[in-house]
Amino acid sequence: MAIEIKVPTVGESITEVTLVKWIKNDGDWVERDEVIAELESEKATFEINAEQGGILKTVAKEGDTLKIGDLACTIDTETQKPEGITTPEPVKTVAAPAPSATNEPIPADVKASPVAAAIISDKKLDPKKVTPSGSNGKIVKQDVLDALNNPGRKPGTELFTRNNKTEKMSNLRKTISRRLVEAKNTTAMLTTFNEVDMSAIMEIRAKNKDKFKETHGVNLGFMSFFTKACCFALQEWPAVNAMIDGESITYHDYCDISIAVSAPKGLVVPVIRNAESMSMAEIEKKVVELAGKAKDNKLTIEEMSGGTFTITNGGVFGSLMSTPIINIPQSAILGMHKIQERPMVVNGQVVVKPMMYLALSYDHRIIDGRESVSFLVRVKELLENPSLLLFGKDPVKSLLEL
Repeated sequence: MAIEIKVPTVGESITEVTLVKWIKNDGDWVERDEVIAELESEKATFEINAEQGGILKTVAKEGDTLKIGDLACTIDTETQKPEGITTPEPVKTVAAPAPSATNEPIPADVKASPVAAAIISDKKLDPKKVTPSGSNGKIVKQDVLDALNNPGRKPGTELFTRNNKTEKMSNLRKTISRRLVEAKNTTAMLTTFNEVDMSAIMEIRAKNKDKFKETHGVNLGFMSFFTKACCFALQEWPAVNAMIDGESITYHDYCDISIAVSAPKGLVVPVIRNAESMSMAEIEKKVVELAGKAKDNKLTIEEMSGGTFTITNGGVFGSLMSTPIINIPQSAILGMHKIQERPMVVNGQVVVKPMMYLALSYDHRIIDGRESVSFLVRVKELLENPSLLLFGKDPVKSLLEL
């Protein structure tokens, strides 16, 4: 008996997907629940698992565009399991061989298939010199063979050539392209700039990062400070947290903060819901969770849907200043940048301060200049005086009801 494996429903708005690659080949024996193919929608990447054990018969080809419900493959469940085939084990964590005195330190753990791990161990190969091509960064047999056949350079590359390479644009990249052009063409986008002295935040992190990690099990990063500051400012300037719907404006009394994350297949923007109600530790944990899922292409449609305001950090790549583009249908996006020591005048004296440029791109149809500038000034004030993040205002003024 052959069972049919069809393209599953992955979201209400998704009607078609692309078959990126077959993890198992036509004619292979597959175990129940084993991953057999990788699919990609316009928003995310997901996998197809074998519903029963048997011989795989592929129907769709790599690169094919499939509708939801289309037949991807069949599995012959009546065929006996061939002798010599063992049930696949989970990805092994392989201890890398100890480096020699002349080698640099190498990672303690490497994800590799059993065959690849055996060759690495036998050939005393440095895993850092192997370029993984398997799912989720796993090293497979061919990766190791390429590294052995091409010592000293990245497999598959040639020096001093004039070759061109053409690849089909993925559904995710098509969606990113369409939305960026739509944002440019349908919004009256402007960008206002300011700069923030990061001294206070950096001092807090330096003094409390170890205790914070010990207590909460997560590092104390910059994103929680920026998210908190934006939530206070968004509630004070609701137009920045609103969006246009036809000829109406929808205001939100909550802050669903979208965090721009660079994933292997392109930019994704997962959402931290009700960030205004979360603690610093809760925000940091959520950022780590979403970033990890983005790296492994495991984000769900729900985790990337919605959002009322976006924060993007080009500083991690070294950007000193940029004009971020609005994540429609939102009305504004805050761009963080690289922290750089610069001479600043304080009380008539030139002192060196760790400074960061901030950029707020906004839709001028809904947000006026006064609102955009005031919002960014408020974010700056909160970041330079982190104690304000507890109440949103000066504790003494709060006490005196001023």
